[in-house]
Amino acid sequence: MGALFITATGTDIGKTYLACALIRYLRGRGHHVEALKPIATGFDASQPDQSDTGLLLGALGQPLTTDNIASVTPWHFAAPLSPERAARREGRELDFDQLVAFTREAVRDHRGTLLIEGIGGVMVPLTASRTVLDWMAAVGIPVVLVAGSYLGSISHTLTCLEVMRRRDIPVRAVVINESDRSTVTVEDTAESIALFAKGLPVLSLKRAGASDQVLDRICMLCD
Repeated sequence: MGALFITATGTDIGKTYLACALIRYLRGRGHHVEALKPIATGFDASQPDQSDTGLLLGALGQPLTTDNIASVTPWHFAAPLSPERAARREGRELDFDQLVAFTREAVRDHRGTLLIEGIGGVMVPLTASRTVLDWMAAVGIPVVLVAGSYLGSISHTLTCLEVMRRRDIPVRAVVINESDRSTVTVEDTAESIALFAKGLPVLSLKRAGASDQVLDRICMLCD
């Protein structure tokens, strides 16, 4: 696998869960893996081990140092809001051009596999005029969309796919991550989405754990 962007239909859907599962799967087979989550909000500097960045570093087998946190997540903000709002709270503004340049440089220079985890959902505002969608379009690498199995996820997922299709973003697969206490099964959600996904692979992850078969399929689709 080369470089892969992991996005989602919304917040707390399972991007980090999938990224960490892929990291452990690939490292367990002797592959070199690098991972980035360039932007994080709701970042508590007193508990970095509880952050998505901390989880990624743990999966990579890297110590939770200040330098490692900065290399994986150069932009982090304290408020649990969109990056645009969280930066504003701190009197700051995320520089979209710098973000794109940082991401492109990482894609250009990486070894083995590079996983780039986005923030929130496809349309989360990064600045007053740019969203995650703009970021993905500017970078142009293959994308995996993570969705939940909660009631309403079908509409959210198909909307995201349509928006990305219109921007020519290369989506390789949809991964349905089983939602906690969902009234809808992950299988039903995946089957319904597949009806409208225009041949795009729709895979399922159970809360009991990501199967090697599913992780291997994602790697093959994104190779």
